Amino acid sequence: MSNIYESAEATLGFISSPCLTKVELRVACRGISDRDALSKPDPCVVLKMQSHGQWFEVDRTEVIRSSSSPVFSKIFLVDYYFEEVQRLRFELHDISSGNNGLRDADFLGAMECTLGQIVSQRKLTKALLKQGNTAGKSSITVTAEELSGNDDYVELSFSARKLDDKDFFSKSDPFLEIFRINDDGTESLVHRTETVMNNLSPVWKSFKVSLNTLCSGDHDRELKCTVWDWDSNGKHDFIGEFHTTFKEMRVEQEGKQIQWECINPKYQMKKKNYRNSGVVILNHCKIIKMYSFLDYIMGGCQIQFTVAIDFTASNGDPRNSCSLHYIHPYQPNEYLKALVANPLHQSSKKALFFLPCLKVSHDFAVNFDEDNPECAGIQGVVEAYQNCLPKIQLYGPTNIAPIIQKVASSASEEMHTKEAMEYFILLILTDGVITDMADTREAIVHASHLPMSVIIVGVGNADFTDMQILDGDDGILRSPKGEPVLRDIVQFVPFKDFKHASPAALAKSVLAEVPNQVVDYYNAKGIKPKCMSDYESTRTFSP
Repeated sequence: MSNIYESAEATLGFISSPCLTKVELRVACRGISDRDALSKPDPCVVLKMQSHGQWFEVDRTEVIRSSSSPVFSKIFLVDYYFEEVQRLRFELHDISSGNNGLRDADFLGAMECTLGQIVSQRKLTKALLKQGNTAGKSSITVTAEELSGNDDYVELSFSARKLDDKDFFSKSDPFLEIFRINDDGTESLVHRTETVMNNLSPVWKSFKVSLNTLCSGDHDRELKCTVWDWDSNGKHDFIGEFHTTFKEMRVEQEGKQIQWECINPKYQMKKKNYRNSGVVILNHCKIIKMYSFLDYIMGGCQIQFTVAIDFTASNGDPRNSCSLHYIHPYQPNEYLKALVANPLHQSSKKALFFLPCLKVSHDFAVNFDEDNPECAGIQGVVEAYQNCLPKIQLYGPTNIAPIIQKVASSASEEMHTKEAMEYFILLILTDGVITDMADTREAIVHASHLPMSVIIVGVGNADFTDMQILDGDDGILRSPKGEPVLRDIVQFVPFKDFKHASPAALAKSVLAEVPNQVVDYYNAKGIKPKCMSDYESTRTFSP
């Protein structure tokens, strides 16, 4: 068993590995042909990264309706390790109307390359390969940009007044695009707002964007803003444009309202009495200090780590060698492998341990001490697991909502402190289908408002469709009443994909979303690291 602990320690290597730089990737496609000849595709690009022979989704773009040559506003942020070959796969899908998930989407093509290729060439264009690796007429262009040291964000909010009406039987459906003008004169799309239907004086939703993305940290860099009238066929009508800088936008911070005339150059040349095609107003401009995951950990935030193991009868009798809970004298079972390959216990101050799912209790303490269910590190957790197996009878059903609610109760108390003191992570190890799906969805939606994340590791070869739904990667998870999650807090990982991989591969996949979930929660709440002390004084920030 000592070898297992050594493997667990080894999984921490990738966390401390020095990242050379962070890179932004922008994506655009051209010449996409739809399978439906009567309409244009609704494209979405999914970015995947290869790890130990397996492809894992990193992120995906927004869906652009009715477009054969989309330019996506979503920017992929990835870590670039100079010493590693980081294989990337860009998959293009046609998303069916009314559904942003991939389940019913049509695969339109894919492109594989390395991150090093994109970084070295700055702009990489390749054909999209269809099934069977046949090249079609469509292509994808990926542009890379290394980030500077300034990681601050800016929150912006725009509205418009008296825009030109481009529709005959209704009013314009305006949306706003912001472009950054690069040193070589090219334009990079920074943000695209939502479309406000049938409104000549729209108020667009506020949004956040990094100063690196907006202006490369240069407050005097020129920005081009364009207003369009959205059309369902993808041929949007140009309303007007204006140019500005972030330095000019910052005037709003001093309480002075700033607005720009939206100009259509063709109308300006042809019409003698032309004034403008409307006015765009900056309602809000605020610089937000964005702290990192390491800032919060070094600032004293404790990770409260809770483990829940599935003790239902579907796992098989632990005395039988076919059981997922069988304790082999020399080989750890899949539950033990999943436990020790998770490096979260190294950064947590506690290891709480609750367990579904007996007939009488869906969250009892594995050490049978309800008043003090804590275990001393990963070794204590493993020992408690091994000791309790002979003393319990596996039963059913598999209900995981109770344990989510239990951890959420503790996280709710932490939320009221309004300080970054404790963040709660629940690791659920289960062998298959859960029986309280509705209650679990409700519990996750509630937990999405709290300083809490849920990691689900699927053990065995059962059907894990429900877990993938809870993950939310195939669309926004909603409660039975239709309430959406406030933020994505669930990460699902099937253990079978890592049977022949190193412990580090599982650990890396399990931890993939946790740092961003921690940062997103505290930054959204405006909560700073509690105590930066000497660590903060060692960091340098751009003015």
